[in-house]
Amino acid sequence: MAGSHKRNTVSMHEAPRCGAKTRSGSACRSPAVYGARRCRMHGGKGSGAPVGNCNAQKHGRYGREMNDRRRRVRGLLTRARQLLREGDG
Repeated sequence: MAGSHKRNTVSMHEAPRCGAKTRSGSACRSPAVYGARRCRMHGGKGSGAPVGNCNAQKHGRYGREMNDRRRRVRGLLTRARQLLREGDG
């Protein structure tokens, strides 16, 4: 009776495979999520953060404003070091 359930009609070996590439460059060998072309780890149907998820927002230390500020300060420090080196020479 276990084989008559809809979930058990296709064996794991016959299931379509995920179309993603792994970091090593080989193909992912996990089965694709039903109705999708990717496995659960590579963004198959229904995976990922819910729409409007506040936990996924960038803010604070790594937000655009702080990154721009760090870039400007780094440029100022680089320029200051160049000016100090020129003054010593």
